[in-house]
Amino acid sequence: MHIKDEQWHQRETFQALQALRSDGEYGLTGKEARRRLRETGFNQLRGESGVSPWRLLLGQFGDFMVWVLLGATAISLFLGEVADALTIIAIVFLNALLGIIQEYRAERSLEALREMAAPFARVIRDGREQRILARDLVPGDIILVEGGDRVPADALLVWSANLEVEEAPLTGESQPVAKEPGPLPGEVPLAERRNMLYMGTAITRGRGRAVVVATGMATEIGKIAGMIQEVGEEETPLQKRLAQVGRWLVLACLAICGLMVVIGLARGEEPYRMFLVGVSLAVAAIPEGLPAVVTVCLALGVQRMARRRAIVRKLPAVETLGCATVICTDKTGTLTANQMTVRRIWVDDALYEVTGTGYTPHGDILREGYPAAVDGSLALLLKAAALCNNALLERNGLTVGGWFRGGRKKNRAWKISGDPTEGALLVMAAKGGFWREQLEKNNPRIMEIPFDAERKRMSVVYGCRGGRRVYVKGAPDVLLNRCTSLLLEGGVVPLNHAWRRKIQAQNEGMAREALRVLALAYRDLPPSHPLKPEALEENLTFIGLVGMSDPPRPEAREAIDVCRRAGIKVVMITGDHRLTAQAVARELGLPAGDRNVMTGAELEALSDKELASRAGEVAVYARTSPLQKLRIVRALKRNGHVVAMTGDGVNDAPAMKEADIGIAMGRSGTEVAKEAASMILADDNFATIVAAVEEGRGIYSNIRKFIRYLLSCNVGEVLTMFVAAVSGLPLPLLPVQILWINLVTDGLPALALGVDPGEPDLMNRPPHRPNEGIFARRLGWRIIFLGLQIGLVTILVFLAGLVLGEGDLATAQTLAFTTLVFAQLFAVYECRSEEVSPFAVGYFSNKLLLLATTCSALMQVMVIYWPPLQAVFHTVPLNPFHWFLVLLAAGWRTYLGALQYYFLRPLRGAVGLPLR
Repeated sequence: MHIKDEQWHQRETFQALQALRSDGEYGLTGKEARRRLRETGFNQLRGESGVSPWRLLLGQFGDFMVWVLLGATAISLFLGEVADALTIIAIVFLNALLGIIQEYRAERSLEALREMAAPFARVIRDGREQRILARDLVPGDIILVEGGDRVPADALLVWSANLEVEEAPLTGESQPVAKEPGPLPGEVPLAERRNMLYMGTAITRGRGRAVVVATGMATEIGKIAGMIQEVGEEETPLQKRLAQVGRWLVLACLAICGLMVVIGLARGEEPYRMFLVGVSLAVAAIPEGLPAVVTVCLALGVQRMARRRAIVRKLPAVETLGCATVICTDKTGTLTANQMTVRRIWVDDALYEVTGTGYTPHGDILREGYPAAVDGSLALLLKAAALCNNALLERNGLTVGGWFRGGRKKNRAWKISGDPTEGALLVMAAKGGFWREQLEKNNPRIMEIPFDAERKRMSVVYGCRGGRRVYVKGAPDVLLNRCTSLLLEGGVVPLNHAWRRKIQAQNEGMAREALRVLALAYRDLPPSHPLKPEALEENLTFIGLVGMSDPPRPEAREAIDVCRRAGIKVVMITGDHRLTAQAVARELGLPAGDRNVMTGAELEALSDKELASRAGEVAVYARTSPLQKLRIVRALKRNGHVVAMTGDGVNDAPAMKEADIGIAMGRSGTEVAKEAASMILADDNFATIVAAVEEGRGIYSNIRKFIRYLLSCNVGEVLTMFVAAVSGLPLPLLPVQILWINLVTDGLPALALGVDPGEPDLMNRPPHRPNEGIFARRLGWRIIFLGLQIGLVTILVFLAGLVLGEGDLATAQTLAFTTLVFAQLFAVYECRSEEVSPFAVGYFSNKLLLLATTCSALMQVMVIYWPPLQAVFHTVPLNPFHWFLVLLAAGWRTYLGALQYYFLRPLRGAVGLPLR
């Protein structure tokens, strides 16, 4: 196994396989692969170590104001105020612990997402194809690659078909280079090793099989510490705006706190006491952790999205999802179930019905209701469908078709490995008695020209008696242009205009039934004919048409209705015939009139400006190529839309990158598409996109709730102290009390608010603007208004305490202290919605918030009544009248809201007035 790295390209394939103790057909055994994995380690580049609690702990003390507070604590100890000093230290460390828990959860969430977004590889182990994490590859593994894959490790080619690779990460050359097996003697530069595949490079077209020769840091890219793909952790636009606003808030808070200290000193207060009050208030009021808490909200929201099968790779996508106005989606597999079943066959100028469902090869081929004789042209069509195919038909892991042979057993579940369209053709052929593994015993495959979204066809060359035969499948209009003759029962006849019109009519008839139509053709070649790809697909003989059904997903129509109510336009993009696309669009409830449908040819004839003017009314694009998606995205963005675009192939990457949100398919998507995407759908389901949009809106809404609550509380605290200082009143709060309020109200309740369930009408609202300010939609006024109420009721209760207690400052401060805490606990429920009453949202719908506020309330009660804490926080017990005063002042808005919701609202309904 240990061969000098530079020599792999010089080796014959069999020599490399012998050196690596591997088998080109069977691969490694699972047991041997596990042994080698223990020996070589994971196939990954070395990155940063995981999150460290100690690093997080140190991070909690990186803020300047915390160090100022700790300095003030040291002064307290020096002056003999031991109790105050120890209390402040305890509160600081409790706050730090809470911060560690929040950030640790966020880091763990992101690490879990990295695992979900990790690349996969297709390998042959134990004689069959498997899909494993790329990091589990070992030297000697046989890997399978095709267009759109990211090469998972350094490997020597064993077999290839029109394979091209883009090696820019290694060589800097963006043009794809052709690859083929075969030794290269002597010293050959890296860029010229046509028989080698290198980790991190991208397959642009073709297919291949290769044996892994190096993994992890032993690869070429590992040696130069190259590319590493991971979940993006860049700041979102909202976080950047918050950081900027936060700096202004810090300055404002420091100015107010400083002014308050100056006023207190002018009134003759103790310098030490005023200094400690100023620092404590600044620590409590400055929202220095706001961007970090937003990250926690984003990370926890992203975790919820992952549970709904949407894996976010880049945090900014979460924010952008909430303002998406257009979703451009592929039809096959996203809006439809991607469970192709052949329903119709047209051959010999006759229409055949195919029975059976799914991938079970049980069913009949009927002509006029009776089983048809499988011979002549029909037999050739089925044979072409089986051979011009790379799918695998399996039963419980036992391969029945494809590259590897096996037998058929009863009572086992059937499944397809590979493209669903090819799988449907394979099953159709099996129903007629044609199995590829049997056909290939006497007819070996010589060459393949893989399917390409631009070419819209695939060809294979097989050896046969006396020569070779080319089988081609593809879009009917594409193949018709390459055919010069037609196969009929009586022989081969010229493909004249009348026959062309008849074939086109059959194609359109199937398309109107929402069937996806493919054509099959062939050509016989003499043994001496050169196997040049461009010459093989000319002068073909047309065999027939195959119509496949791919029913819409049951949940897709409902998801499209949700989008419509949410102000989001859905655009379906497909390579299918115009009539097929229209039929499917009608089933899904999309506009399908002539003005709402545009073909790729019509799109190509329009200028960018003309396309932008038409894009607003087009809901279906048919017969489009992946590269035309880029023009569609640009046209929609030109009209001011925020666009989400799905894709699965390597050619979809430009459009996905151009879109505001690129969405890759987790099952059918290529690794290149996934890397270009902001989000990956684990189930390839359109409904998951809509669920992700809903989660994105919910996360953004929760961040607004959190900002409203946190800043309102801060305004209330600052206002309480500032008004008392300016009006000549005694200080309503002591430094330790201020810090305690910061702990019990900004801690657990605020965190619980960050994971608040989405409001029921979230998807009945229009999207928010992507560039809207933090305080948009009157959020700033709501913060000020709520903060004023919290501050004023606290001052009023403090004054009442002074009057009723005949100047008893301890009682008045305890009243103000408790009122401020409970006013904030009442306020957190009011912040749960900007649209409706907290009673409409439901007090019990967020059990975590209910638990958090209950804990905070009990902690406050302990501070008031437990003697050890009374001494620390300088509180006195409150009597029932005091509690009546506190709860009346703290919750008066809640009581009025209950009256309005439970009594006045039903009364309005009873007399026929509109409900509010």
